[in-house]
Amino acid sequence: MSGEKQRTKRVCAAYLLAAAALMIAVTVSFCVGKYPISPQELLALMTGGEVKEMTRKVFFTLRVSRTWMAVLSGAGLGLAGAVYQIIFKNPLASPDIIGVSSGANLGAAVAIVAVNGVMGSVAAGAFAGGLLAVALVMLLVRATRSTATSTYVLAGIIISALSKTGIMLLKYFADSEAHLAAMEYWTMGSLAAVTASRVWEILPYWTVGFAGLLLLHRQIQLLSLNEEECQALGVRLKPVRRTVLALSTLLVAAIISVTGLISFVGLIAPHIANLMIRRRDTHTMLLSSLIGAVVMVASDILARALYAAELPVSTLTTLIGVPVLVWFMCRRKEGRI
Repeated sequence: MSGEKQRTKRVCAAYLLAAAALMIAVTVSFCVGKYPISPQELLALMTGGEVKEMTRKVFFTLRVSRTWMAVLSGAGLGLAGAVYQIIFKNPLASPDIIGVSSGANLGAAVAIVAVNGVMGSVAAGAFAGGLLAVALVMLLVRATRSTATSTYVLAGIIISALSKTGIMLLKYFADSEAHLAAMEYWTMGSLAAVTASRVWEILPYWTVGFAGLLLLHRQIQLLSLNEEECQALGVRLKPVRRTVLALSTLLVAAIISVTGLISFVGLIAPHIANLMIRRRDTHTMLLSSLIGAVVMVASDILARALYAAELPVSTLTTLIGVPVLVWFMCRRKEGRI
């Protein structure tokens, strides 16, 4: 009983710490930018006080939607990363393991070349590309008639390779001045172009994917067992796995269709959650989403604050993620994980 109480206290403490960090990060995000907003002005905005009209416009038009998108994207990528690591039984699994990111990248590249990156077309192309990539993965798996987890990974590698080949061909034939820069910028990820309308456009898809994964938390945990144990417990392995992959793909595709490719968030958030509570279960999934949101908001703050010109947010998530992974590798070598 004492051990269970200790685990419960650890989980509660982890939730409180992550929630507090997220609240602090969101508050700082509201204030930081080319047009800074002081804490006093922020308090006035929250309480309906008097502030400059420009401050009000910057806050409600730019900062709220951008910060909200950072929270949604970090939470979604963190949850998806935890789900992938559980069902693939691989601590290095991430949202691009079955071709979501590469498919979205190809879809965005096609939109950039075909319609010169018209507003909304890149997001639509990325969303369609991500969904199509996973649909092809599932078709390949069905063709092999295999239920092994490794089959999904191999199919994902095949589709990713084909997507990357398509991207290379598009880059070769694309206009170097009009298209190449846009392709490269999209792959680096950014929240600079986020608007309230774009957040509302992807919110239904994000909600379906996020809520669906949480509702299937028990089935997701059972997928971490071997096939015989799943079948003995009454889990219909193929349909459950396909449903979970479809929901996680919908979630990730909705996010990166707006933000561009974001590295490492879905990979490191579950590791940090696991280190905090020392378990891999539903709490890990929820905590991963909170930590992912913290990492994403913090990265976006640094992207705005470190340099006169805004940095790509994916470079900051990589800088945060690499030390975490190096530390994780060292601990595994020592046998402490």
